[in-house]
Amino acid sequence: MMPVKNDKTLLMGILNVTPDSFYDGGKYYSIDKALKHAQDMIESGVDIIDVGGESSRPGSAPVDAQTECGRVLPVIKELVKLKNVVVSIDTTKAVVADKALSAGAGIINDISALRADKNMVDIAKQYGAYVVLMHMQGTPATMQANPSYNNGVIDEINKFFKDRIDFSVSNGIEKSKIILDPGIGFGKNLEHNIDIIAKCRDFKKFGLPVLFGPSNKKYIGRLLGDNDSLANRTWGTAATVAYAMMNGIDIFRVHNVDEIKIIINTINTFLKRK
Repeated sequence: MMPVKNDKTLLMGILNVTPDSFYDGGKYYSIDKALKHAQDMIESGVDIIDVGGESSRPGSAPVDAQTECGRVLPVIKELVKLKNVVVSIDTTKAVVADKALSAGAGIINDISALRADKNMVDIAKQYGAYVVLMHMQGTPATMQANPSYNNGVIDEINKFFKDRIDFSVSNGIEKSKIILDPGIGFGKNLEHNIDIIAKCRDFKKFGLPVLFGPSNKKYIGRLLGDNDSLANRTWGTAATVAYAMMNGIDIFRVHNVDEIKIIINTINTFLKRK
């Protein structure tokens, strides 16, 4: 199944099978609860479900591959039986990606852009998987320790994208299977995140799909100030999605599928009349 379509904005639902994710840590930690949430997202119109077994919140510590596999594989094996949804594995470990793709996942969502594990590019090539290359300065444990960009955040991210695209293609990954993610909140301060969103059309220069993961992140809380709450962050996420859609972003990775699907459907109605 083609997870990326040129004529459709895609919605990627987040399924954290972890005890410590920043937004819903522990909420879907059991297989039954994870599958129920996945089914709810499918009924709400999600196109991709991104399954993660390791938190990447700021300051988080890594987990070993065996633990990660134990969290994600039982869920993925059930998810791939469902129709009308593509399964993505959110991991930086080649062994986890290998087992997830073998079980039927179709996308590797790698926050390290194939840098953390030298074997990841070979796994992606072997399965012909789609690959999300995300920009991150540092690691989850260090990324928010005073991030800085000497040549401007947009230019540095695009230079990073060019390098990682070249690396991926030279190692056998089809360019048409690459998705780019500028990594909102991953080694960026408030001003960096605002620039990424405001100038998001600049990331379309490579002719590849661009994914945004703005969902309920701290930058929204900073913008809201005294009005910060998880409920209000949903509105901030929706505003980001609406703006980014109008500027060509293709895929949105979110927690609140119901609300963001409404935004996508509404904006698409207007875009078709332009």
